[in-house]
Amino acid sequence: MGGCMSKDSAKQSKEVAMRTMIVDDLTGNVEDDYLIGRILGQGQFGVTTLAKRKDNSKRCACKTISKLKLVTEADIQDIKREVHILRHLSGTDNVVQFYGVYEDIRNVHIVMELCEGGELYDSIIEAGHYSEKKAAKNLQTMLMVVKNMHDLGVVHRDLKPENFLLSSKQGDAELKATDFGLSAFFKDGERFSEVIGSAYYIAPEVLLNNYGHEIDVWSIGVIMYILLCGWPPFNGETEKEIFNNILKAPIDFVSDPWPAISAGAKDCVNKMLVRDPAKRATCTEILRHPWMNESAPDTPLDNAVAKRIKQFAAMNKLKKAALKIMAASLTASEVEGLKKMFATMDKDGSGCITFTELRKGLKQQGFSGAENEIMDMMEKMDLDGNGTVDWDEFVAATVNVQMLNQSEALLKAFQTIDKDNSGFITEDEIEKCLKDYGFDHEATEIVQIIKECDENSDGKISYDEFAHMMNMGLKKPEDTSQQPNMTKRNSISKQIV
Repeated sequence: MGGCMSKDSAKQSKEVAMRTMIVDDLTGNVEDDYLIGRILGQGQFGVTTLAKRKDNSKRCACKTISKLKLVTEADIQDIKREVHILRHLSGTDNVVQFYGVYEDIRNVHIVMELCEGGELYDSIIEAGHYSEKKAAKNLQTMLMVVKNMHDLGVVHRDLKPENFLLSSKQGDAELKATDFGLSAFFKDGERFSEVIGSAYYIAPEVLLNNYGHEIDVWSIGVIMYILLCGWPPFNGETEKEIFNNILKAPIDFVSDPWPAISAGAKDCVNKMLVRDPAKRATCTEILRHPWMNESAPDTPLDNAVAKRIKQFAAMNKLKKAALKIMAASLTASEVEGLKKMFATMDKDGSGCITFTELRKGLKQQGFSGAENEIMDMMEKMDLDGNGTVDWDEFVAATVNVQMLNQSEALLKAFQTIDKDNSGFITEDEIEKCLKDYGFDHEATEIVQIIKECDENSDGKISYDEFAHMMNMGLKKPEDTSQQPNMTKRNSISKQIV
């Protein structure tokens, strides 16, 4: 399917990418104003580094985006929109502050406020004493951020705990919203159809391709549910199962620890997780709820809640790190050869392949499988569960010639983490991997990752166990159901290649 670009055309596309000025109203050369330091994290298009302003030594975060990795016009527009939104929200309470944007021939540099307190999950795990009162305070901050964004005509579209950071490690640190890469401007009554977001937090109307700004309240409701019990309200062993549960499954307020949680807390969550957006509570309505205003008890929640949050957060970190390794594992020639394949399916140039585009692309290649087979294929390719297949996921899937858990890309990821080439991943190797890829973590999180993946209880992770973890969704701790059947991967991979 598809073919390799010629050397001349590949060179030409790179030259065009480097000549293109992406951002308006530039603020000069980044190195004139900042000293660029160590890497804080890595993403699909570039890296985030520590930057120190030369005139006052202020520490900042510098997000550097490689222009060569902006494959489509949609990628370029996404960067422009993100910068525009950061400027528009600048000065808003509890939003990461924007300091400037720079561009040179190879990169775009976005300089922002540095939040050194870690993710919301991490602060809860470290706090020790965690209560409904503290959860209500976090909810109040998140809702105020969303309300202010909506008042300014911006919908976030990817709210999750990882996108709320603490400004510092001090006890009175502010909670700040970040990562506006999927955010969009909207007008009253405007509807969107693009399925984007992160699986556990996606609102049902997003899956139905018809949604507005109300989706942010749903996502906050999911976050709140997790903060109170340690597990997502709509779970599943595959993305397809998660999405089906989001559309149809009842909310579990019966299992532990819910019987010990106040009626007010449950009422708040319930009002935010109404499937009909017209009947869903608004930010203002939840902010006025009695539970939000002094009635939330300060009694510590069950210790199991913090343990579950730790487990849920830790497993996501390992999968994210592995996905980053997979995305970086291809050679330049392999990447060039796949660009045309990706563009052929990505009909609207959005930078992501939807189910409809995948179905049409496969039909054009002579694939005669049933609709449910294509859905299974989509589900397996969509590794981050956001309902579309982006460039990194497409790469991971199209290089396959066997099942995902035998793929070259996944094997390279395993071998990258397995530093001593022992054939097993140990606690020390997971710790180094998370550190190298910018994920804050505790020793207990590493132990939890091993526990969740180590099926034969030998204290380490084999390749098969690693591949199994990458192929499946998370299970509740008490769930003893069988693992999902992966036997379709072989035929799926052959059809994609």
